[in-house]
Amino acid sequence: MQQLVTLARRASFAPTLLACVALFILMVMTFFDVILRSVFNAPIEAATELTRILMAILVFSVLPMISAGKGQIAVDLTDGLFARLHLTRVRDAVVYLAGGIMLIWPIKRVWILSERARDYGDVTEYLSIPVYYVGWFITVFTAIAAVAMVITGLLYIFAPHILSEQSQ
Repeated sequence: MQQLVTLARRASFAPTLLACVALFILMVMTFFDVILRSVFNAPIEAATELTRILMAILVFSVLPMISAGKGQIAVDLTDGLFARLHLTRVRDAVVYLAGGIMLIWPIKRVWILSERARDYGDVTEYLSIPVYYVGWFITVFTAIAAVAMVITGLLYIFAPHILSEQSQ
């Protein structure tokens, strides 16, 4: 089991690299768009649609790592209570399992909307990129996040030692 967790951690490098590349392209494009707009009064026409696509890639490529790796924003109002009652592991397992299961609805909706866009032949305005590619990307990475959250929740229940900080 420890080997699978190690493999998953190593596999998370590729989506993280994808997010880094998307962010770099976004920064370079924004820089040149501002320069071209200010100096030559000639902005990059497709900057808005590229920004939307790159932001989707940036956010959803790291969603599985953030979701399964305690990277999400949390309010710790009840942490003391759960720690005193020794229920922290149970709380974390329930949160991960519930979060992973609740992601099924957005996965289905984005898939349906992507297929609708594919059927209608929707493309972006300037570059004519098919919109359903972005929808498929969002669907796949949200599904990976859901699976990662459910697996993390199950590990909190059955093998919490694998998730300890020392094994990272």
